[in-house]
Amino acid sequence: MTQLAELPLWQRLEVARQYLKPVQSDYRVVFETDLDGSACILVPDPNWLACALQGGILPPVHVYHDLEYGENGRVLNGHILHETPLIAAMSEEEAIEYLIQKDVPAHIWKQDQGNSVRLLICRKTQLPATRNWRNAWNLIQEKAA
Repeated sequence: MTQLAELPLWQRLEVARQYLKPVQSDYRVVFETDLDGSACILVPDPNWLACALQGGILPPVHVYHDLEYGENGRVLNGHILHETPLIAAMSEEEAIEYLIQKDVPAHIWKQDQGNSVRLLICRKTQLPATRNWRNAWNLIQEKAA
């Protein structure tokens, strides 16, 4: 897999999916895009997590923020996903932080507005065992003592 750096991102991910054993994460990211809506739960894809732990496959997370979109929603400078030097292996915790910065809206993880809890990293066992009433889940806003 030493020649992966020469491949576009989508091909690197596909090759890695074929050769790396998927890694199930026990971490979950719970976040609210607005205080009136229900909570969203981000679960790392086992194949993506294997890539993050392996290293040499993913671009730096800032590349996703540098993407420019045209009026039709198409990416105009997608080549940066394929040409940027790749990052080294990450720990599982670093991979979760990367995933948050990649997939959760920036206004949530930057915490630049208000003092409410908008994002929480937890273990799978800390979430309800069933998905009943899933659309009613919210993050609890603890009051300072």
